[in-house]
Amino acid sequence: MPAPRRRRYPSDTTTAEWALIEPLLPIPACRLKTGGRPEKWPRREIVDAIRYVVDNGIKWRALPADYPPWQTVYYHFWRWNRAGVVGFIRDQLRCQIRTGQGRCPWPVTLIIDSQSVKGADTVSKATRGFDAAKKINGRKRHIAVDTLGLPVMITVTPADMTDRDAARELLWRLRVMQPQITQVWADSAYAGQLVNWSDDFLKMTLKTVSRPRGAKGFVVLPRRWKVERTLGWIMKSRRNVRDYERLPQHSEAHLTWALITLMTRRLTRGGKPHTSRWDKKPRPSACP
Repeated sequence: MPAPRRRRYPSDTTTAEWALIEPLLPIPACRLKTGGRPEKWPRREIVDAIRYVVDNGIKWRALPADYPPWQTVYYHFWRWNRAGVVGFIRDQLRCQIRTGQGRCPWPVTLIIDSQSVKGADTVSKATRGFDAAKKINGRKRHIAVDTLGLPVMITVTPADMTDRDAARELLWRLRVMQPQITQVWADSAYAGQLVNWSDDFLKMTLKTVSRPRGAKGFVVLPRRWKVERTLGWIMKSRRNVRDYERLPQHSEAHLTWALITLMTRRLTRGGKPHTSRWDKKPRPSACP
């Protein structure tokens, strides 16, 4: 196994951050009964490389030479996202932050919103569209967060899909994967038949928050401002300022990795990772 690299970039994990992420990664194949080859590159360096791409917005092929080969990094990025590992890490970190603040680990109230971004020439015609309201040709991100602004679910669609149509799939997935959710807040774009459909079909209360009459310019709206803040957090990572991904699923993964970094830094702000009674027993992730 190559010698560990020196951590020199702002996006690299600290020791405390890695202590949070490492137990949440899958068990290496060489430690399973089915067997497998030992992993050549340390997983911490793989995670550092993924975070570097998300934070700096570079091409995979432009990874600095002190990281593992870009093909190896991209393979782990693709495999972990496809296997649901990225979503699992997101959910576990969110639970730790919530329990650290004395809240129930699984939220029952969410806020949803969307954001349209331009698509690069690498985004296929079949997965992009034109948002006439925002005058943007690209994709639209639909995000659901808890009352702390922490991510619960993210989906990416063509920009020409209306918020109400995308919300049907989003709310359905939330009902299946997060059955404890009872209430969702949104803006007036989600009003109409969607409110009745959500209440009758999903048994989920959808409430809308409208702008005050006569208001001009930017106005902070109750409850909704938290999801707007989360969208602002996402845009701090340069890879997310524009959509470059051929697959919407990879766009969702880049958005999630940006918020995973935010949560690990919040949990380790005091220098030590937060632990709670919901934490899983750490599992070794490297082969001897």
